[in-house]
Amino acid sequence: MGRVIGFDNEKYLDEQARLIMERACRTEKLYLEFGGKLLWDYHAARVLPGYDPNVKMRLLARLADRAEVIICVHAGAIERSKLRGDFGITYDADALRLIEELGDWGVPVAGVVITRYEGQGAASQFRTKLQRRGIKVYTHRATKGYPSDVDTILSKEGYGANEYVPTTKPIVVVTGPGPGSGKLATALTMFYHDRLAGRPAAYSKFETFPVWNLPLKHPVNLAYEAATVDLGDFNCVDPFHLEAYGATAINYNRDVEVFPILRRIIQKMTGGEIDVRSPTDMGVNRIASGIIDDTVVRAAAKQEVIRRYFREARAYAFGSSEPEVLRRIEALMEELELKPEDRRVVIPARKAAEEARTLKKGDKGVYCGAAIELPDGSIVTGRNSELFHAAGAVVLNAAKRLAGIPDRIHLLPPAVTTGVAILKREVLGRKSESLNLDEALIALSVSAATNPAAQAAMESLKELSGCEIHVSHVPGPGDEAGLRNLGLNATCDAKLAVRIPAAK
Repeated sequence: MGRVIGFDNEKYLDEQARLIMERACRTEKLYLEFGGKLLWDYHAARVLPGYDPNVKMRLLARLADRAEVIICVHAGAIERSKLRGDFGITYDADALRLIEELGDWGVPVAGVVITRYEGQGAASQFRTKLQRRGIKVYTHRATKGYPSDVDTILSKEGYGANEYVPTTKPIVVVTGPGPGSGKLATALTMFYHDRLAGRPAAYSKFETFPVWNLPLKHPVNLAYEAATVDLGDFNCVDPFHLEAYGATAINYNRDVEVFPILRRIIQKMTGGEIDVRSPTDMGVNRIASGIIDDTVVRAAAKQEVIRRYFREARAYAFGSSEPEVLRRIEALMEELELKPEDRRVVIPARKAAEEARTLKKGDKGVYCGAAIELPDGSIVTGRNSELFHAAGAVVLNAAKRLAGIPDRIHLLPPAVTTGVAILKREVLGRKSESLNLDEALIALSVSAATNPAAQAAMESLKELSGCEIHVSHVPGPGDEAGLRNLGLNATCDAKLAVRIPAAK
C-alpha cells in the first residue's frame, strides 16, 4: 500500500496562476501579500496529501518574468532571536535562506524591509550583514495612527514616513518569515506611495488557510485553527461577504476584525475607485481547486490536529504554554471526536517502552519506545538500549525493513559504536554513551563505507520522509534534529524519560 494522494499540484497551479494574472491585469502594480510559508510548507503538505511543500515557489517561478519579492522581517523577532519551530533557525537566518532560495528559483528580490524598526542593536547588525552582501535594505517604523486614525495613517507621519522600495515588475509579492512580520503595513506603504505619485496600484492577499470555499468545520479548516491555537485565531463566516453577496465564505477572526479599517484606508487612498466589499474579495486563494479526494484530505487533516495536540500538551507540561491554549486544542479534538490514540504509532511506541522496562526490570535506566509507520502502512518499533536511544533504534530498524535486510544482520560494527561511546564518555564527558539519532546516522554513514548492508540501509532513509513517528518520551536535541532532518512527522508523549531505581 503506497501513500494516498488527495491533492493535484498542477491543477492548483494552473488555477492559481490564472487568477493572480487576472488581478494583475487590472492595474499597473499589484502588491500581493503572501501569508504562510513561501517555502517548505509542511503543514499544507500534511493536511493535503500530495501537496508539494514548495508549490508556492513553483507558482512564483511561473510568474518570474512578471513578479519580484519584498521580504519583511520584524525587528523585534530579530532582537529576541525568535525561532521558526519547523526548522529550528532564527527568523533573520530564515530570511537569508529565503533570499538564496528565491535566487535559485530565478525569482528576483527587490529588497528586505525591517519592520517596526526602532534602532534595535540586533536588527541594525542584521541590516549591515545584508548590505555587505549587496542586498538592498529598508527600515519601517511602527505606523503612526494605526489602526484607527486613517488620516494620520495616510499622511507623511504614517505610511509616508516609511521608505519606498523601488520595483520594476507588475506583481510585487510581499512576504516574510512567520506571522507578525509587517507584510500588510509594507504592502500598504508601497500602495500609498504609488497612489500619491499618481501610479495605479492595487492590493490583494494570498493566504492558503483557512480555505474560504470549504465548510467552516471542514477538518482542513479546523487543522488551521489547531496550527494557530497559540495565537488564539479562529475561523468564522465572513460576515461582510455574506451581507454583500448572500454567500457563505470562510475567513479568520483577525482578517474580519481589521477589514473595516483596511477598507477605509483603501477607499481613501483610491478616492473610492477601489471598493472591496469583504475580506474574501481581497484574497486570491484557489487551494480548493487542487483537492481531488476530499475523504483523503479530511483524514489527513484530522491526523494533523492530533499532532498539534501532542505538541501543545508537551508545551503545557513544560511550562511554555498557557492552560487556555491546551483547552482550545482539546476542544478541537472533541469537536472532531478524536483521541490521541487515533494516531496509529502512539500505542506501539508506548508498548515498546513497556517492553524495554520488562526486559531490564530491576536495572537502573531510562526506558523509552518509538514507532514509525512506513509508506506501506506497516509499523516498525524500537526501544532504547545501551547502544541507542529509542529514536535511533527505530530509524535503523525501519531502514533495515525498507532495504529488505534481515533483523539478525548488524548495521554498525562494534568498532564504530565503541569509538563513539569512548568519545562521548572520555572526551565529551557525557554520562550516557548510547547514540542519539543524529549520532546513529553519522555512525551509519561511516559503516556504509565498508558494509554493503549499511550502505543499502542508508540509501533507504530517504523513503522515511513524510512518515509518521511517535516517541514515548520527549526526545533530546540530537534525536529531534535527526527526526527533523529525515523529514519525519514526529510527536511524543509529554513526559521526560525518567530513571527507574534499581530493585532492592
